[in-house]
Formats: sequence, structure tokens, C-alpha cells
Amino acid sequence: MELSLTSWSLPACSLDEAAGIAKVLGIGALDLGYFFGPALDKAALLAEPERVAERVLGLGIDLPNLYHLFGDSLSDRNLADRRNIERNLADFRQVARFCAAASIPTVFVLPGVVNAGQSRRDAFAQSAESLARLLPIAEEAGVTLTIEPHVHSYLESPALVLDLLDQVPGLKLTLDYAHFTCLGWRQDEIDVLAPYAAHVHLRQSKIGELQTKLDKGTINIAAELGVLRASGYDGRLSIEYTFQDYMNSLYDDILTETIRMRDLVRSWQA
Repeated sequence: MELSLTSWSLPACSLDEAAGIAKVLGIGALDLGYFFGPALDKAALLAEPERVAERVLGLGIDLPNLYHLFGDSLSDRNLADRRNIERNLADFRQVARFCAAASIPTVFVLPGVVNAGQSRRDAFAQSAESLARLLPIAEEAGVTLTIEPHVHSYLESPALVLDLLDQVPGLKLTLDYAHFTCLGWRQDEIDVLAPYAAHVHLRQSKIGELQTKLDKGTINIAAELGVLRASGYDGRLSIEYTFQDYMNSLYDDILTETIRMRDLVRSWQA
């Protein structure tokens, strides 16, 4: 298991600066997305995926994961809304081309939300259908499709996640314990998801707070790392501290917390 840094952790930086910081910190890998200063131009990526791939390969850093958001918010064009399927499939074909050209092994998308008139199970069923149609596109490109269960999605319990994985064989997870911890799930209840992880986000959390300082949260990071290793996980551990208004994640020193998490992981590995 090696470290990565999420580009959206550094909202005031350019993409080159974010890659440079990851290198200086000895992390050597950068997850990509469409947010803030280090953002990829989504329209350009969808129009000319190979050209944008050539640009990011020039960063000279490993690129383990792309966070692809279909719309402009958690709900816009989400996978639990059947009206979006054809547009999302068309976009995802371009995303898969980009990932293949940029040697990005995993891509994560969000599972969707409970839309107007839906129950949680309605959202689940429609999302499963959407994901089942996305999966062959990723597989054909040699890319692993993952979802990140998150706060405010329809997928807010480990049991529902396991149900979805059973419904869509081959689907994997971008696993972030924080999204479950802040909702009150015990760590051992989250551990059951580790065997399905193809990518991992690391940050500290506690009930009611998606993100908090390393010494103020309740996630036992060493225990989490042990569970991941025991499950056979050998992918990236992406440190994902953020400065954004989502879930009030505005009050942490991103650089300090990133370094603290890096050092904790290195100490555990040593």
C-alpha cells in the first residue's frame, strides 16, 4: 500500500503545483478531479481525452485515480435518475478512454441520491442498473470502476453497499471510512467493506463531523490499515483532507493534517 494525495485537497494550487507538493512530501502520486485550482477541464477531457491524457502524463507523477462527477453537483445527472443514463454512458466512454491513455487504473463515481418521488430502494435499483451499464465500458478500457458511498447518497450503510456489490458483480469501492464514521457506524461495521476496495481515501472523522484533526477523531487508522492489508488490499491510500463547505470541512490545516497522516501511515508500515 502506497500513498497518494487528492488534488482537490489543494484548492488554491494549480495542477502542476499540486503535483509538485505531492512530490516534495514524498508521496509521489496524485488523484485527479474536476474541482478547484488543480481541476481538470471536464469539457476538454470529454472532447479530446487523449490530448488531456498527454497533458497529465507530463506532470511526471503517478496518477492512481480519477474522480468523475457526471453533473455539476451531487444530484445533477446522478446515477439514480433514469433520465441521465444515455448522456452518462456517452460521457463515461470518453472518461474510460482518458483513463486508459493516462494509465489511470481506477475511476470513481458517486452512486446517486434519493431523487424526488423515490424511496431509498428505488434509488438503489436505478443506480444498480446504471452501474451495470457503465461497468463493461470500464472493463473494455482496462479500467476499474469504483463507487464511493458517501453522506447524502442513498448508500449510507455498509449493508446497503454489500447489497449493491452483490447486485452489480465486478463493481469495486473507493472506500472512505469517514463517510460512515460521521453517520455513527462503528469501525468494525465498516471493516466488512475492505475486501471490495480498489482505492482508499484516508482522513480522520468522528460522529457528526466528516473531517477532523488526526488527534480529535475516532477512526483507528492503524486498525483500518491492518484490516485493509489482511483483506489483500495493495492499492493506493489517498490522503483526502479538504477545504470546502461540504459537511463544514473548512477548519483544518490541510498541509499539517496531510503530513500527520503521511507520517502515521509510514510509522505503521515501518
